[in-house]
Amino acid sequence: MKQDYYETLGVGKGASAAEIKKAYRKKAVQYHPDKNPGDSAAEENFKKAAEAYEVLSDGDKKARYDQFGHAAFEGGGGGRGGFGGGGMNMDDIFSQFGDIFGGGGGGFGGFGGGGRGGQRRVKGSNLRIHVKLTLEEVANGVEKKVKVRRKVQADGVTYKTCGTCGGSGQVTKITNTILGRMQTAAACNACGGSGQMIDKRPSDADGQGLKVEEETVSINIPAGVEEGMQLKVGGKGNEAPGNGVPGDLLVAIETIDHDTLKREGDNLHYDLYISISEAVLGTSKEIDSVTGKVRIKLESGIQSGKILRLRGKGVSSLNGYGSGDLLVHVNVWTPKELNKEQKEFFEKMKNNDNFEPKPEKSDKSFFEKVKDMFS
Repeated sequence: MKQDYYETLGVGKGASAAEIKKAYRKKAVQYHPDKNPGDSAAEENFKKAAEAYEVLSDGDKKARYDQFGHAAFEGGGGGRGGFGGGGMNMDDIFSQFGDIFGGGGGGFGGFGGGGRGGQRRVKGSNLRIHVKLTLEEVANGVEKKVKVRRKVQADGVTYKTCGTCGGSGQVTKITNTILGRMQTAAACNACGGSGQMIDKRPSDADGQGLKVEEETVSINIPAGVEEGMQLKVGGKGNEAPGNGVPGDLLVAIETIDHDTLKREGDNLHYDLYISISEAVLGTSKEIDSVTGKVRIKLESGIQSGKILRLRGKGVSSLNGYGSGDLLVHVNVWTPKELNKEQKEFFEKMKNNDNFEPKPEKSDKSFFEKVKDMFS
C-alpha cells in the first residue's frame, strides 16, 4: 500500500506551506544520492519525498489529495511532470524543485542536464519553418518536401578531448551552504559542455567545425492539423559539434482559406444558393468537398435555411476518431428585379393558399438549427 504523503514528509495534515517545504528540504538533504552513493533505498526515499512535495506544495492537488487520497491521481501520476512515484527521473526532480536547494536550474549534485557523472551531450539548435496548407491537405493529410539550410559537421574536421574538463563536459566545485558542503556542476566554458575541442578544421567550416548545407526534408503532416499548430521533425535542425546530437526542425502550420468551404473544428460548412424555381420544383447541385465535387439532390419544396448534413465529408480527426461532416446551408435566392410578366405572376400568387407559409412541427426554428450545428 502506498505511503501517505504527509507521513512521507513527516508532517501533519494541518502543516503550512512553509512547514511542508522545510520538511521536504530536510528529507531531500537526508536522502540525496550525493550523500548516499550507491544506496538504492536512499534514492527511492528521495524520489518519494519529491513526489509527496510535488502534490502537497500545490494548492489544488493538495485539496484533491486531502479529499480522495492517492485515488485522486490514479492513471495520471498526480504530478506537474506526469511521472509520479518510482517513475520519477532525477533530472525532472531538480528541474522542478531546484529552488528548494538554493539553485536556479537543478545543478545540485551534478544532475543538471548531464546525467550522473557521464559526458554531457550538447544538442544543436532548433530550426523553425512555416508550411502553408490548403484545406484539402489539412483534411486528408499530406507529405511535404521542403528545402532547409542547416548546419552540419564539415568533412575533415577532427576533435580532441577538452583539457579543462577532461572530456566530461562539466566542471564541479564544492560550496558551503546552510545545508552543509554541496557539490554543484556546470557546463565547461572551454568546450561549451561537449567535452571536445576542435583539433583540425577545414577552411569551409566555422569555429565549431560546422558548415551550412541545403537539404530536402520530407515532412509527414497528419490530417486534422490546425492553424498555429507546431510539428517537430526530430534531428533535422542544426547539428552540434563533436559527438553532440542534432537539434529539431519545428514546423509551424499555416492554412490557406478555401473559396467556398469554411472549417469549424472537424466540420465543414458550404453555402448553397438556389433560385425560387429550383426550390419549388427540386433540383440537383454539384458542390465542393475536400475529396472533390459531390452531387446532392434537393427535394421539391425545400425551404431556405435547410441544413443538409453529409456525414464523413468533413476533416479527418487529428486524434484518429473518424471525420467530421459537411454541412450544406440551403439559401433560396429572391430576385431583386422582375419583368412585367414575372411581377404579374407573383401578384396573382399573393392570395393563393398554396403560397402561404405553413411551417410544420418538423421544420426547425433558426435557434434549433444553430443548436444542432454545435451539438
